[in-house]
Amino acid sequence: MNALPFVIAAYAAAAIGIGGVLAWSWLSMRRAEKAADALRGERR
Repeated sequence: MNALPFVIAAYAAAAIGIGGVLAWSWLSMRRAEKAADALRGERR
């Protein structure tokens, strides 16, 4: 039995998961920066 399809699927799942976490953290960072700017009264 060839394990290559499972290895490819595992790498694809990991890449999708990492991409999702990166997108989520980036959006959270943007939201937090916007809230911090609003508290300081700054505008960009």
